[in-house]
Amino acid sequence: MKVMVVVPAYNEEKNIYKVVASIKEYHPEIDVVVVNDGSKDNTCFEAKRAGAFVIDLPQNLGIGGAVQTGYLYGKRNDYDVVIQIDGDGQHDPKDISRLVEVIENKEADMVIGSRFVEQTEYESSSMRKLGINFFSRFVSFVCKQNFYDTTSGYRAANRKVIELFSTYYPKDYPEVETIVYAIKRGIRIKEVSVDMNKRQGGKSSITPLKSVYYMIKVTSAILLQP
Repeated sequence: MKVMVVVPAYNEEKNIYKVVASIKEYHPEIDVVVVNDGSKDNTCFEAKRAGAFVIDLPQNLGIGGAVQTGYLYGKRNDYDVVIQIDGDGQHDPKDISRLVEVIENKEADMVIGSRFVEQTEYESSSMRKLGINFFSRFVSFVCKQNFYDTTSGYRAANRKVIELFSTYYPKDYPEVETIVYAIKRGIRIKEVSVDMNKRQGGKSSITPLKSVYYMIKVTSAILLQP
């Protein structure tokens, strides 16, 4: 299968080289595409230095715009699978094969790398844990299917999902909303247990205030979805 990894990155100069190099170490056969989302630091240089193909966005589009850019690139270049990996070093590329295997075996159209479908050593802050638990229960109720890690950005998508997300992808905090959007359109989703690290460097843009906004905004967007 023709597989690519898309890494959305905004001001990730401290992490991006290690992220790309690690993917290439474990999976030299997979293409790595970094979407540099209008960074003001050396993200682009570090990504290229590690061997990634870089798409330079002229301005910051946010995580949704950056990820959708990756899906559009995957569609136009005829990839069978697109894998999302964050640029902050939290996702372990050793688990890529497990996600791709589910797609290859036609067990699902989209696979989520989950911290909580099985017990792992991952620990989150109390505020993040509150949001994760809320959305897992809310999305499970809306979709009538159990989900445990709806905020995970570690995902693999087949051609059907690549096509869908090339057409529409939420701009802000897209992880939760895209699950509901996909399920409503007949996409089969499966969670696979993965190990995740803490952010390897830099600072997260998610503050407590933004977390509250995130919960209200995403809940409203899901309720208003057609």
